[in-house]
Amino acid sequence: MIKTGIIGYGFSAQTFHLPFIKHLNEFELTAISSSKSEQVLADNPGMQVYDTAEQLIKDNTTELVIITSPNDTHYDLAKLALANGKHVIVEKPFVTQVAQGEELIALAKEKELVLSTYHNRRWDGDFLTIQQIIESKALGEIRVFESHFDRFRPISRQRWREQAGEGTGIWYDLGSHLVDQALCLFGWPKAITACCRALRENSQVTDYFHVQLHYPNHEVVLCSSPFSAGPGLRFQLEGTKGSFVKYGLDPQEDQLKQGRGPASENWAREVEAKHGMLFQEDKEAIYPTLLGGYQHYFSNIAQAIKHNKTVAVTAEQALAVINIIQLAERSSAMGQTIPLLNE
Repeated sequence: MIKTGIIGYGFSAQTFHLPFIKHLNEFELTAISSSKSEQVLADNPGMQVYDTAEQLIKDNTTELVIITSPNDTHYDLAKLALANGKHVIVEKPFVTQVAQGEELIALAKEKELVLSTYHNRRWDGDFLTIQQIIESKALGEIRVFESHFDRFRPISRQRWREQAGEGTGIWYDLGSHLVDQALCLFGWPKAITACCRALRENSQVTDYFHVQLHYPNHEVVLCSSPFSAGPGLRFQLEGTKGSFVKYGLDPQEDQLKQGRGPASENWAREVEAKHGMLFQEDKEAIYPTLLGGYQHYFSNIAQAIKHNKTVAVTAEQALAVINIIQLAERSSAMGQTIPLLNE
């Protein structure tokens, strides 16, 4: 088993990482670093708890380090972990500056270590469904793709993600997922037009974005709003032979919040009432959502570490996401469309 340490014990670690590390036979959770040592031990009796991330990283028994600390710490901690011979998973976003990611990629290659970012939403059932629809040509040639991650959070909260700082705000947070999915589907765009704003009262960070990626023959629109109280649009796909519309988010996050994990009955399965609709010129039909599963991300990492298999989410792909994020910020600040060079 891969001896695994987790840096941080907040929402991300408890909800999106620990349930899988504990469930999958390929991993053994050996250490956690957190300032909440009492809570960690209450939840994980007998666990090795470190006060600092640096102590955990220097634990000679740990093979894999998962970094779930605030975004502006990702670079320093990943660099230290790689320098100490550890494989690394970084919670998204990968880093906050492109140059940081380039340095980490070079270091991982030099050390022959696995370096990946947790873009788990590639294993959302609805995203897998979108991929299937595009590949099947059921809608012909795609001309418009719209992707939303809206929520109803009209009041700012006192937490690091919503405080001014490097890598904070919803564009780095949820935007990372939407950009990663778009690049998986369509590759590198030829230009970008972005509007990233703070629309909530007293907001210190971007809490709304509308970002358009321009391709030679189609357009991609990525959106997030904190004022969406009703059932929200998730995906809209428009092509020369029809369209597909999907509302509501993948069920895995809610299941994880409820304490259900990959061993639970109906894990990751979406109820039929939330399946998307496919519309063609002379007919319409429910299009069943494929079964997702975030556990597949971790299984792939285990195969990469133990058997040198190809990493599904590479650091290079994660860095492309950061590049788009920063280009969008520039476009928004300038109020202009920015042409992009080939990636």
